[in-house]
Amino acid sequence: MAAIEPMEQFLVRKVVDLPPIPVPGLGSLDMSITNSVMFMLIAAALISTFFFAAARRQVVPGRLQAVAEMLYNLVDSALTGGIIGDRGRPFLPFVFTLFLLIATLNLIGLAPGGFTVTSQLAVTATLAVLTFGTVLVVGFVRNGLGFFKLFWPSGVHPAMAAFLMVIELISFSVRPLTLAMRLFGNMLGGHVVTYMFASFVIGLGLFGLEGAGLAKLGLLGSAVSFMMIVALMALEFVVAFLQAFVFAALTCVYLNEVVNLDHGH
Repeated sequence: MAAIEPMEQFLVRKVVDLPPIPVPGLGSLDMSITNSVMFMLIAAALISTFFFAAARRQVVPGRLQAVAEMLYNLVDSALTGGIIGDRGRPFLPFVFTLFLLIATLNLIGLAPGGFTVTSQLAVTATLAVLTFGTVLVVGFVRNGLGFFKLFWPSGVHPAMAAFLMVIELISFSVRPLTLAMRLFGNMLGGHVVTYMFASFVIGLGLFGLEGAGLAKLGLLGSAVSFMMIVALMALEFVVAFLQAFVFAALTCVYLNEVVNLDHGH
């Protein structure tokens, strides 16, 4: 029986091998298309196709238009509007794109033969750094040096406030790490557990078919493992959507702090 390799499903492999592009001072740049890049392109194509088909502007919306409007209203009312308020409308395209991209990448990873791009720390870290960079730019553009008021608690003795400021700075600085690790860990862990139960289905099933006597109980274990896979896949679909929502919600929370720094929200 082949060895169980649950991490093999996360290996990045070249799909299309392209010649490297020389970059002065940096050597050569490998532009080969990997399975990770391919599924990101697939996700972008699916999102674009969906909204192209849904953008009919009908008075009585069809199914696709209704789903598109539901997703848009969810992000608009529950995230940018609900968390940031009226000032959150300019950030709706950014948050909406983050939500759709992460949700689509998560769901594609659940399809047979799919690759979970969000199980790659490099991908989730890039999204987290992009979000953190946006927060920093918005914070300084809107507030200037007043941005640092975010770390200075009001109504506290200066000595204690200085101590708390260090803690707040550390907490603020690790946000990209926590954003990246949360998405990465949830997608990686769920797929590993599902893979392990799938190996139980095959292993116990073969053991029950080839054995005799009590060994036949392996068939029961295989059936139980299969039911666990069904339950886990249902949970994974929920987690795929929920993690995209959480990432977008935290983005709005961080933006709210700098957008509404000048007044309470």
